[in-house]
Amino acid sequence: MDGIHDLGGMHGFGRVEREENEPVFHAPWERTVVAIFGAVRGAGLINIDEFRHAIERMDPAHYLAASYWERWLDGMVRLLSEKGLIDRVEVDILTDRLRIEPDATPPRPPSAPSIAMSEHRPPATSFRESTARPRFTVGDAVMTTVDHRSGHTRLPRYVRGRRGVVVARRGVHVFPDANAHGLGEEPQHVYGVRFTGAELWGPAAEPNQAVHIDLWESYLQPA
Repeated sequence: MDGIHDLGGMHGFGRVEREENEPVFHAPWERTVVAIFGAVRGAGLINIDEFRHAIERMDPAHYLAASYWERWLDGMVRLLSEKGLIDRVEVDILTDRLRIEPDATPPRPPSAPSIAMSEHRPPATSFRESTARPRFTVGDAVMTTVDHRSGHTRLPRYVRGRRGVVVARRGVHVFPDANAHGLGEEPQHVYGVRFTGAELWGPAAEPNQAVHIDLWESYLQPA
């Protein structure tokens, strides 16, 4: 998806600021967000690709102002409300109350609705078995497609239409562009592709710079 979240090749945002000895969590609520995500995904209620797409649909200004775990929370609320598992209006009311009274205890509903667990628990990894022959092999020169997709994709904007070389085969994996939109897994071969800095950024690239990106087969064509 072309949006503000695809910051990898965008200018004007400065260097990535690193916090020395940065902890995984800065506040207890962040741990809770991760626990909720693990529970709903483990129950088969959401998949990782539709979750990423939910974050991509944040308001751009909100996305830029939010912390990493805030984006997780916003994406989860959006996705679970769309699936009818939570009431977005109720969440917003409680959020506004806590914004005014941070120490208030949120009231519990008289009877919380039960959530039916999916009969199909998600596999532990995105690897899938396939008899399809890989289209490319190590050493092949490839060119990425120039699609401007309205939905979720794992093809970064800054690498589209660029020439690279296959340096590894990663096996067959769930195709995020389909899985994020309820179209099934559509597994494809994935390849590690090396791009020179000069290919991606021209004269602005540093000497001997290269970027390695794992890309699904449908993103690639022979160069």
